[in-house]
Amino acid sequence: MTKAAELAKMGEVLTNSQIGGRRNIIINGAMQVAQRGDVTGITGESYGGPDRFELTASNIGTFTVSQSSTAPTGFKNSYKVDCTTADASLGSEDLLRVAYRIEGQDLQQLAYGTSSANTITLSFYVRSNKTGTYNIQFQQADNSSKQAVVSYTISSANTWEFKTITVQGDTSGVINDDNGEGLILFWVLGAGSLFTSGSERSTYTAFSNGDVAPTQTVNLADNTANEWMITGVQMEVGEQATPFEHASSFGEQLSLCQRYYYQSAEDITGQLDGGSWHGHSINTTECFGSGNCFSGYMRATPTVVILDSSGATTGASLLGTGNTTGIVASLISNSGFAKISKSSGLTADREYQCHFTADAEL
Repeated sequence: MTKAAELAKMGEVLTNSQIGGRRNIIINGAMQVAQRGDVTGITGESYGGPDRFELTASNIGTFTVSQSSTAPTGFKNSYKVDCTTADASLGSEDLLRVAYRIEGQDLQQLAYGTSSANTITLSFYVRSNKTGTYNIQFQQADNSSKQAVVSYTISSANTWEFKTITVQGDTSGVINDDNGEGLILFWVLGAGSLFTSGSERSTYTAFSNGDVAPTQTVNLADNTANEWMITGVQMEVGEQATPFEHASSFGEQLSLCQRYYYQSAEDITGQLDGGSWHGHSINTTECFGSGNCFSGYMRATPTVVILDSSGATTGASLLGTGNTTGIVASLISNSGFAKISKSSGLTADREYQCHFTADAEL
């Protein structure tokens, strides 16, 4: 590229407001935060490995998701999908894909539903032993699941490749200004014939199953040697992919992730002596404590699971005595919960403590 061309491109980027500020709409795109740890045996929908990315394996083998240390230059981690039980012969409704879901109120700068709807560019690094064509869906949750579907190709096995995808703004599809799903990104890794009979859509059109993965040639489930990794995920306004916007700190990314999922200790097992929720039992069924035990405000009122000192669910610990099971949380808000209870069996007028998880994913 000539110097004049470089300056012209920089001018375009500046015009599109792609320099400065927080450009990357994706949280944890460098895959630094992985609160849940590795998750094995996935045969349905499951979060695991790096936060905010979810694997769906619908009737299509068994998988592990993990935070991998294999990464391209400039990154330390990636999101890794491993096939552990193969499915080489796909049924028509089989589907394997990775999802990233974005709140509507974080997408208002796209101006969808107006004549000024902005183009968006998605960029990422990807690696797999399976070369071939893969599809990506951009799906509008607030607009009858209208979707744009495009493709990328992995050309060299076991090699990091950089991909960019550009999608025109939608002048007719309003994204609600709320904390619900506004846009969902799906990286398809395998699809049955129900999802492959249509066509790619470079602009948003009415949802059709056949358009989900119309040019997908890869089935990551066809061999237990298969794996797929991604990192450096960035989505921004404009027609140019700019250099990846790294977070200012790990703590910043962790805080953003904890809006959707909060775990009261990095390693819950064996840490109950430092239990982050403490309460006092007023009788044999109810125990009350502080109602502000999350690190900040979560996206919505979460599902809370109480954990005992071994990390087992529905457990809490009576100070100096040990674990008691059958515990549930209540009086839950998006900032914490104020009560744990059991149908019977608590010791009255005693101190209890517990760790917990809180899930407010989209």
